[in-house]
Amino acid sequence: MPTAKVNGQEVEFEPGMTVLQVAELAGEEIPRFCYHERLSIAGNCRMCLVEVKPGPPKPQASCALPAADKQEIFTNTPMVKKAREGVMEFLLINHPLDCPICDQGGECDLQDEAMGYGRDDSRYVENKRAVEDKFLGPLIKTQMNRCIQCTRCVRLSTEIAGVSEMGMISRGEDAEITSYLEEALTSELSGNLADVCPVGALTHKPWAYNYRPWELKKTESIDVMDALGSAIRVDAKGSQVMRILPRVNEDINEEWISDKTRYVPDGLIRQRLDRPFIRVAGKLKPATWAEAFAAVAGKLRATAADRIGVIAGDLQDAESMKAAMDLFASLGVKSLDCRQDGAKLGRGPRESWLFNTTIAGIEGLDRLLLIGTNPRREAPLLNARIRKAWLKGKLNVGLIGEAADLRYGFDYLGAGPASLSKLVEGEGEFFKDGKAVGIVVGQGALARSDGAAVLNLAARCASTFGGTLNVLHTAAARVGGLDMGFLPRSGGRDVAGMLKGDMDVVVLLGADEIDTSALGRAFVVYVGSHGDAGANRADVILPGAAYVEKSGIYVNTEGRVQIANRATFPKGEAKEDWAIFRALSEHLGAKLPYDSLEQLRAKLMADHPTFGQVDYVAGTSRPAPGFAGFGEAGALSDAPFSNPLTDFYLTNPIARASVTMAECSSSLAASHQRLEAAE
Repeated sequence: MPTAKVNGQEVEFEPGMTVLQVAELAGEEIPRFCYHERLSIAGNCRMCLVEVKPGPPKPQASCALPAADKQEIFTNTPMVKKAREGVMEFLLINHPLDCPICDQGGECDLQDEAMGYGRDDSRYVENKRAVEDKFLGPLIKTQMNRCIQCTRCVRLSTEIAGVSEMGMISRGEDAEITSYLEEALTSELSGNLADVCPVGALTHKPWAYNYRPWELKKTESIDVMDALGSAIRVDAKGSQVMRILPRVNEDINEEWISDKTRYVPDGLIRQRLDRPFIRVAGKLKPATWAEAFAAVAGKLRATAADRIGVIAGDLQDAESMKAAMDLFASLGVKSLDCRQDGAKLGRGPRESWLFNTTIAGIEGLDRLLLIGTNPRREAPLLNARIRKAWLKGKLNVGLIGEAADLRYGFDYLGAGPASLSKLVEGEGEFFKDGKAVGIVVGQGALARSDGAAVLNLAARCASTFGGTLNVLHTAAARVGGLDMGFLPRSGGRDVAGMLKGDMDVVVLLGADEIDTSALGRAFVVYVGSHGDAGANRADVILPGAAYVEKSGIYVNTEGRVQIANRATFPKGEAKEDWAIFRALSEHLGAKLPYDSLEQLRAKLMADHPTFGQVDYVAGTSRPAPGFAGFGEAGALSDAPFSNPLTDFYLTNPIARASVTMAECSSSLAASHQRLEAAE
């Protein structure tokens, strides 16, 4: 390996590394504004100047300079110090003194670098230039007088999000960053623009002037807005969650999160269920916990087990589903289901409902077939990972289902199961010369009457071409529910069976994505955190905790067990969901065998060992040659696949309670209308 000396310290480095990277290997801090590890190199802020020998006797931009063998790098010479002070002085020429009111104050790269590498005075006396603020939609607030034209936002929107809506116009002193058409950004990853902005020119509009960074309590947790399990940090001020930011997790979200994940916190304080309710004479009336438990227990005792059903929603933690499953199993209830959308999963081995390639493993494929899914809407960060692999020129993407703008090129191979059958039979050349093949099946292909047959056909396709079968989930609770067997017992009903209108009691565990009008005359018990569809139909409401208000286990789409930590406490009289079922069990005379979360987790891990393998993912698993199928599948339908999400921003009760998400939904709908008008 080549070696270089950094301030006299010899270090080895990989060929192709830049001088900046080599200096950091030696433990030297290099200031920068335009450089970002995940973006292309721009080399336009000049803050990362160093002195290099052999080379011209002048400072050089280390971010854009390839490191060479036997090179000497100096980061602390008088020349470097003077050059950095000069660059900082130029950067501050037009920057306003907004620090006391800037939302980025306290977390600002410019503040930090000015303190460490700037002058202690200013020689500039001319008038500062003024730049008009830009409209970027409901999420990003602009103060363009602060902009230093580092172009991080331009490169992120173009390279990561795949949306060419940001750019630089004009030249010299008139140069400015803008959205070309002065319209709202359409990317699901636009909130990351404010994260990469080093100077406060782009900040978060929904959080403007609501907090200072040092006032916040920071809690590491896991996202549940989709099934990827992105690493997040929940920042709370008192009892209220103020913001959600990404944490670095190279295996899942790298350092990005989707806009829904980031800006949903205002939905945590609206339409909350903070006390029990009982329906009296057609109207919900406040009640005590004792009264609510007595009403539910009395109804359950008076109802035959085969007339009781339990449906788990998309945001449930594993502990709440385990407690509910244990309680109702002890009562002889057989109709339990965690598949709100009716997805035909759970018949085969665990690999039949996992994303076996793994999220990071996408980058190692050269052929990827998408079946009945739009990952841009269902899992934006997975879509960004696919785009990343596609940009490298190695990955070819094929799509069977509803065509959409995925932000990368793909071969459209058909609309329904017939097209997939043709591929399996060898018609077409999509898989030709493919050495690493992945098949991704979405809920749009599985949540239909022939979903089991489609899954079997996709697995057969993977077996035929030596590929990997992957299921892309949209619900954070789904894999955990399938892993523990939250499914109908022999003789029990699935969700479709429970919605025939002839059940006597239906317990909705945060289940709001079903047609509640199909419950008929059933006595409905709703356990959840928000006043959404399920609560509106309920006869008794038992208020639960939202995902940031409890410590819970979630299993992501690739089968990775993760623990979300509590950032705040449940609102009002609400309780953690598992504790509600533990208390209800005493009123029913069927006391559950655990009194604490630790005891419940021990029981969960003893009964289902996979839940004890925290942050472990098995990885690639291929169907064996001559794949025989995952149980009885039935016949294939001729109907084309349709994407399951009609509105990315309004997919769950928390998002539907959010004003910000409502604004994003309206903005997206308006942008679609403008496109249709232009076409």
